[in-house]
Amino acid sequence: MFKSIKNYLSLIKFSHTVFAMPFAMIGFTLALLKYPPPEPVNWPVLLIKVVLCMVFARSAAMAFNRYLDRRYDAMNPRTATREVPAGIIKPEHALAFTIINSALFIATTWLINESCFYLSVIALFVILFYSYTKRFTALCHIVLGIGLSLSPIGAFLAVTNHFELLPVLISLSVVTWVSGFDIIYALQDEEFDRSNKLHSIPALLGKKNALAVSTTLHILSAAFIIYAGAIGPFHWLYWLGAVFYVSMLMYQHMLVKPNDLSKVNMAFANTNGFASVIFAAFTILSLIIPS
Repeated sequence: MFKSIKNYLSLIKFSHTVFAMPFAMIGFTLALLKYPPPEPVNWPVLLIKVVLCMVFARSAAMAFNRYLDRRYDAMNPRTATREVPAGIIKPEHALAFTIINSALFIATTWLINESCFYLSVIALFVILFYSYTKRFTALCHIVLGIGLSLSPIGAFLAVTNHFELLPVLISLSVVTWVSGFDIIYALQDEEFDRSNKLHSIPALLGKKNALAVSTTLHILSAAFIIYAGAIGPFHWLYWLGAVFYVSMLMYQHMLVKPNDLSKVNMAFANTNGFASVIFAAFTILSLIIPS
């Protein structure tokens, strides 16, 4: 049983939850402390529901991606050992896992509020649709970014039941941040994607130009973070988090070069994981501590 659970956690790359979850916590804390609803909120229970939504949605998206890409994963030496192509998890079980988590995601949003429930189908479509995009557009990285960017907006809506500019800016920073680092990650499969008629920025533009696009996206991400800080009700600690976040964006571009991809995984996982967690920690503290 424990081995089976471990296999499914590996299937969905549960450790990569560190990318989107911290930004969801920013959206939740921002809503709770700076845009509180007129009626009192049982925030611990609501927080559990938000976290469950994140887990269910991401699990559905990752399992579906592994199910849909199983043929390509089996052909690619880098991905051939993944659970589905390696036969550790059967394709039909991965699909069933996707359906169960999708249903649990929608059911949990129903327990939150009407806005989250009605928008849950759209959110689910975006995160599942991403798995198809590499088959027809190099903009697949942007679609992935949009999928993860729904976390801060969704968490904000869970508390307030309405939109505001500030969480939208945070979400835009996530779109450009994720799109940029996904392009870096995709550098590893440039030749495989091209030879198998799969679409990505590296396959379309080559490594050097792809890195230039990634850099541009990360500059935009930094700009959104700075703009959010300029108009938001944050303590000065926010700026320490922002400096660290921008520094991590710069650092990952120092690690990866067109002729040296040996540190791609370090740039993708470690650098971005630290960026999101530390930035979120400072941002949340800046909301809690009085200005």
